[in-house]
Amino acid sequence: MVKAQERIISLAPHITEVLFAVGAGPEIVGVVEYSDFPEAAKQIQTIGNSERLNYEQILALRPSLVVAWQSGNGEESINRMRELGLNVFSYEPQTMEDVAESLRVLGELSGHSQQGNEQADLFMWRLHRLKSSYSDVKKIGVFYQLGDEPHMTLNGEHLVSDVIELCGGENIFADAIPLVPRISVESVIRLNPAVIIGPSMANELPEWLEDWRNWPSIDAARQNHLFSINPDLMHRHSPRILDGAEQMCEILDLVRERL
Repeated sequence: MVKAQERIISLAPHITEVLFAVGAGPEIVGVVEYSDFPEAAKQIQTIGNSERLNYEQILALRPSLVVAWQSGNGEESINRMRELGLNVFSYEPQTMEDVAESLRVLGELSGHSQQGNEQADLFMWRLHRLKSSYSDVKKIGVFYQLGDEPHMTLNGEHLVSDVIELCGGENIFADAIPLVPRISVESVIRLNPAVIIGPSMANELPEWLEDWRNWPSIDAARQNHLFSINPDLMHRHSPRILDGAEQMCEILDLVRERL
């Protein structure tokens, strides 16, 4: 059995969520900005943001383990902390199954293997249930828009694209080269998605999503298939991604009924 870590620093909001999920919340002594779930995470000392860390604060907290997000924190920051003599574990989840694996690994690293495995098994049970429900549904084209000015989306290597495929959707920009490509209105018109979805913390569509109504040649705009999902449920590599997936599946079910 791995010895429990007494002082842990989390360098991404989704890492904070995973650590709490496996039972290591009480051992977390430092987090980055936007680590706001669960509620107890808001009370933990902030040591910068995912891209800009306060190394003096980190050292002062005397962590026994620092958990980093490979792409979010970057090689430079991760290597710097290792050079400072810190015990750093970094990882990069890219699929839904990777989220379950992170529960197992961080459960073991933090000394909470049993709860980590239990949470991973629960995650995989929910995931398999969704997969079996949507394995034979009609595929529909989805444009997931990150924001406006410029228009941006996510390619097929991002976890959001994995969620879209899980629900029987097809990311129309899956083949784009950058992970977060900039795209034009003309390319959206050409690929003609059946539904357009964007992140929003509010209960109403953001204005930039409403703007697609000005392009009735796009099926999603003409048929009013414009929707939003809380970004914390879609963009964080934590157990809550399944809550976002369930919302995504409900949206695509609604669109299928209308087609």
